Formats: sequence, C-alpha cells, structure tokens
Amino acid sequence: MRVSSIVVGAVVLLAASGDVVPGGAPPQRPVIDAAAGRCGAGWTAGRAGRRTLLVGNSGAAVAEVTLVDAATGAVHAEIEGLAPGTVRPVRVRLGAGAYRFRCAVEDAVDPVAGPVVRVVGPGRGGPAVVPVGESDLYGPARSYRAYVTGGLGRLASRTERLRDAVHRRDRAAARAAWTPAHLAYARLGAAYGAFGDLADAVDGLPAGLPGGAGDPGFTGFHRLERGLWRGEPMAGLAPVADRLARDVRALRAAFRDERVDPADLPLRAHEILEDTLRVELTGAADQGSGTALRTVAAHLEGTREVVGVLRPVLRPRFPALAEVDAWMDRLDALLRGRSSLGALAREERGRLNGTVGRLVELLASVATIAQPRRTR
Repeated sequence: MRVSSIVVGAVVLLAASGDVVPGGAPPQRPVIDAAAGRCGAGWTAGRAGRRTLLVGNSGAAVAEVTLVDAATGAVHAEIEGLAPGTVRPVRVRLGAGAYRFRCAVEDAVDPVAGPVVRVVGPGRGGPAVVPVGESDLYGPARSYRAYVTGGLGRLASRTERLRDAVHRRDRAAARAAWTPAHLAYARLGAAYGAFGDLADAVDGLPAGLPGGAGDPGFTGFHRLERGLWRGEPMAGLAPVADRLARDVRALRAAFRDERVDPADLPLRAHEILEDTLRVELTGAADQGSGTALRTVAAHLEGTREVVGVLRPVLRPRFPALAEVDAWMDRLDALLRGRSSLGALAREERGRLNGTVGRLVELLASVATIAQPRRTR
C-alpha cells in the first residue's frame, strides 16, 4: 500500500501511517468505511484539532480514500490501495468546517462521495491541497513535448558528429564530441518513460547484463565512452557509433507518435534527481570520461524544465516552490565549472550529495501535489 505524504517546507501535509489492523481484530475506535456503497459511514461528528481516524475497507475491492474539504475539495489526507478487510489509521489536523470522505474503488469510473461531517471547536487546521485534474496537466505536457522534440533534434545532430569523428578514427575529436551529445540526451530525463527499450539501447549501463561490459547488449553512449577512454581500437568502435546513431534516429522518429502522459510529469520531476543520486553521484555511470558532474548539471536543467512547465499548477498549491528554486540554484552553483566526481574533496562531495538529497525530498512533494486525482 502506498501512503502519500506532501512536504510543504518542513510540514507534512498529507499523512496516513501506522500498521494495518487485520479484519479479525476490531480496533478500539469506530471505523470509517471506505467501501463504495458505504463511503464515510461511521464518521458522524468531530472536534477540531489533531485526530487519528481509523479507515477500514469492508468491501471486496481495493479502494483509494481521500479526506477532503466539502466546500473546496482540498485534500487533507489520503490512503492509496486500501485492501479489503483492512483498517488504516489516518492522522490529520482539522479546523472547524465541513469535511467528507471520497472513495474510489478499483475499476470504478467515478469516486463516491460520503456524507458531509461538521467539525467544530477551536483548533487550527492543517494544510491541504486543491486536487489536480488530468486536464490541468495538458498544457504542461504539450510544453514539455515541444521541449523534448527540440532536444531530440539537437541529440541527433550531435550524435552524427560523434559518429563521423569515430569513423575518421580521430579519438580526440570523438571524445570532444561525445560529451555534448551525451548531455543532449541527459537533458531529456523526464521523457525516458516514453522512450521504451530505446532508452537502454542509447544510454544503458553494463550492470545487470550477463556479460557485464563485454555483453553484446551493452550499447549506446556508455559503451562508446568506455571504448574511447580505455583505448579500444577506433576501427572496432565504428559499429558501436553506427548503432548509437541508428538508435537515436529511431528514438527521434518514434517520439513523433508518442504521447507524453500528463500524469507522468509530476513524478518525473522527482525521479530525475533521484536517479542522479543513485547512479551519477555514486560513480556507477562513469565509464572513463570523468563527466559525471556535467551529466548531473544536465539532469538539473531537465528538472528545471519540468518544474517550469508545472509552475502554473504548483504555484497556488505548493508554498515550498520558492525553496525548490533556491535549492536548484544552490546545486547549480556547486556544479558550475565541475566535471569529474573523483576531483571533489570529501567535504565537497558531502555537500553535493546533501543538496541533491534535499531537492529529491522537496520534489517528492511535487509528485504528490500534482498527481492527478479523480474528483467526480
């Protein structure tokens, strides 16, 4: 079961946590039902302040449950994937007002709204987010598609220059052409989900392949990088460069018929730097060029683009957006003029990891806040 939490600055906005209570062990407090036909049953009144509500699913299908402001639809808490026969505690802070539960059962077209419940008394309510509909993300998705289309054009032309240098057997020129071509690909991080198998063909790593770096399935930029910086004969690298250029052309052609899923964009904003922390900043991706930090900078550019197209959606919902911008600027400053991860002192490396880690934490909230939700 995935429990969503949104961090606004240092405040947890949506929280649903705790252990699942088996259906045969009745909890001490009344249970609010999440089954479609009984959504919200069991919650009849409330007092303002911090509360732990028990939500159980008496139905036969998995449910997604949200607690919303009855007037605005703003989400105060949610549970994803509440299995039949289980109970989950939801910890919230509610102010005086009207609330209701909304229950979406698997395969149902529309969620079911429960009865309105009045919460009374003194006490400050917690933050909430007005839900995002998929239609809110169509404009950002169109803008991002245009960005990727332009980026694929630059990638194709730079890859052709790289291929030509390899065919001339000019190692210095090929090394010089490899980096801008690879960075053109790295800037497209949020589109990787639309690239399918070609993503691994173009930018895959040898880890996990049966033959490691010698496996025939190891192709693309990193295979060529390994050969160029480890002294492999240039004649033997020509087929590698040809394959890369072919795969990039195929990627560009295939993308013309691909759709950037609007629902993917908020998640990709988080995933780009999450992968950066796991792969580039551990040194796992470097096959000899010493350009890991330039790749991180390209991933940051890609992240900025995703946050930029999502800004109209995020601005009224995410108070920490300015903090995200500040941390991206901080990361940019740490990376400026840097290339090799190995050239960093321990303190510099720790500062870099900490900065990316903080951004990943903040961007996880973007993924949750801008996740499209069914509201009616």
